[in-house]
Amino acid sequence: MTKIKVLVLDHSITIRNQLKEIINRQSDMEVVGTAPDLLAASELIRKLNPDVLTLDVEAPKMNGLDFLEKLMRLQPMPVVMISSLTEHGSDTTFRALELGAVDFLAKPGRAISHSLQEYPENITDKIRAAARAKIHASATSALPGTTPRLSADAVLPSLANSIASTVKLIILGASTGGTEAIKEFLTKLPPDCPGILITQHMPEAFTLSFANRLDSLCRISVQEARHGDRILPGHAYIAPGHSHLLLKRSGSNYVCELNQGPPVNRHRPSVDVLFRSAANCAGKNAIGVILTGMGKDGAIGMLEMKRAGAYNFAQDEASCVVFGMPKEAIAAGGVDEVAPLQEMASRVMKHLATQVKVAGKP
Repeated sequence: MTKIKVLVLDHSITIRNQLKEIINRQSDMEVVGTAPDLLAASELIRKLNPDVLTLDVEAPKMNGLDFLEKLMRLQPMPVVMISSLTEHGSDTTFRALELGAVDFLAKPGRAISHSLQEYPENITDKIRAAARAKIHASATSALPGTTPRLSADAVLPSLANSIASTVKLIILGASTGGTEAIKEFLTKLPPDCPGILITQHMPEAFTLSFANRLDSLCRISVQEARHGDRILPGHAYIAPGHSHLLLKRSGSNYVCELNQGPPVNRHRPSVDVLFRSAANCAGKNAIGVILTGMGKDGAIGMLEMKRAGAYNFAQDEASCVVFGMPKEAIAAGGVDEVAPLQEMASRVMKHLATQVKVAGKP
């Protein structure tokens, strides 16, 4: 069996050694080299041609984001960010994902007593996902906040009046590669779209910043979900990293419910939990969307949604960073339509327009 070759870049010898020990315990991967700084890493990349690079953005002698931008432009390769900066400097994290990093992981900070050894499966799962990811040369290095917004006369249909009467909802799940995929989807939605509930596998420290970042880029409002939030058209609600997000009814309204029950499919928040709640509460009024991600979280829940009358979309293999969750949902039989990411928003809105037209017939 060919092993995944990993190059570890971190300025801390303790972290380098911990990562090396965790990775080398796996039968399907090995650390082929370690580097304390970006200059040393540059030499090892040329010499060792690793399959995955773990990148410490705090590395001395060179700005980590500058290095990542040049790497993805000149020699694209799978990168997992592992840095204490990702815990407090979420802007740095999301900028790195924009530049092409596959995923990120916060390493213990000075005030945290635990070590990387306490969550080895999280690290190795992300490395496996990165090794399978589709990597392309960076097409843009636009600064955060400069994503162009659609004009008011965009092609997507306006449904302000009719959507309100049909109370449709969009229910979305994603994992690896999902932060950029969700941004691509939400920025193309019109401000009068249905309410949206989103579960993205993401640590607790990042979901609020992720929501705020999307809110600054989108024509819809985006927020971290709070328990009891009424779900409104033109609003998206992102599951906080500490809780499952569920759809519930409160009288004539849909509301968010947060639940700190045990992880499902090793995740909290879990996509299956969200999808199952949509099947139970919304039925045919729900539109399911499953985007890029490793594993099978969401596959069974999406099938339950379909059986309850929902219409479901899955991202196609060509546009996925990791074609795991969509593939499993398709295989389970829960998907009605497969679409490339760049067309997902328009396809969803087109389906909604069709449903509204049918509902409006005498």
